[in-house]
Amino acid sequence: MFRLAILALIALTPAVTAADTPKLLTWDDLTSRAKPVPDATIAYGDDHLQKVDLWLPAGPRPRGKPYPTVLVVHGGCWTTSIADRSLMNWVADDLRKAGYAVWNIDYRGVDRTGGGYPGTFQDAAKATDALRDAAAQYGLDAKHVVAIGHSAGGHLALWLAARARLPKDSPLHSAHPLKIAHVISLGGLPDLEATAASPDNGCGTEVVGDLLGKPTPARPDIYRDTSVPRLLPLRVPQDLVNGREDRIIPMRLATGYTAQARKAGDQAVLHIVPDTGHVELVAPDTEAWRKTKALLAAAQR
Repeated sequence: MFRLAILALIALTPAVTAADTPKLLTWDDLTSRAKPVPDATIAYGDDHLQKVDLWLPAGPRPRGKPYPTVLVVHGGCWTTSIADRSLMNWVADDLRKAGYAVWNIDYRGVDRTGGGYPGTFQDAAKATDALRDAAAQYGLDAKHVVAIGHSAGGHLALWLAARARLPKDSPLHSAHPLKIAHVISLGGLPDLEATAASPDNGCGTEVVGDLLGKPTPARPDIYRDTSVPRLLPLRVPQDLVNGREDRIIPMRLATGYTAQARKAGDQAVLHIVPDTGHVELVAPDTEAWRKTKALLAAAQR
């Protein structure tokens, strides 16, 4: 089912000719590889999707120091049948080998009971805050967490960094959210209003309505606590990594958001990687992933 759902997503991508683009990775190129497994799985709720996979470096950590810790958020158009946290296993394993602890979260998508608004957002928030509770047991650095999100997960990673700015009357508000120190968005969709107005994005426009619901008299503005530009400035450094040949996420969604963030006073940098599509962003041994690891290393200094 997972592979069929991924193929359905790719079917939404505009066709290109061989002359238009270099040979790009497909989802099968990634998912047909031997899948590494995490060191532990931790529940933060009763639903089978309310889980976090923890990846820990081999060997003892430096005495008196926690592992540098990365929060990972998968994409898949906020839709569980398209992707779950296992899509990030390959990069999580690569980060584990590089000495990072990885907190790979899952959440109920719009196609699952309890998903959509507010459940998808509340799941992402609870999964993130659970890192703080597990930090002492597993030696995680909860004081300097870097969030990496892919596609729809790029939106959620940025949104997680914005939680301190949520309106107090929002059901998504939390008094003491885990602080995110830095965000790296990989082919993300941070601006939900722009996504809903972009029929050429690979997720389509209807999924935004599925995620946020329809405006009501009690909730006339569905974007005020969900779309990242509405919460700017985040006051958190942000790197956006996008593939020049990405046919799923239009480049203007990255350039448009970056301009908004910079205008609001945030440190936001867009990194465009040539000969790169959407899959390369979460595949080890690609130029895009090497760029992401370099940005991660810089963010840890």
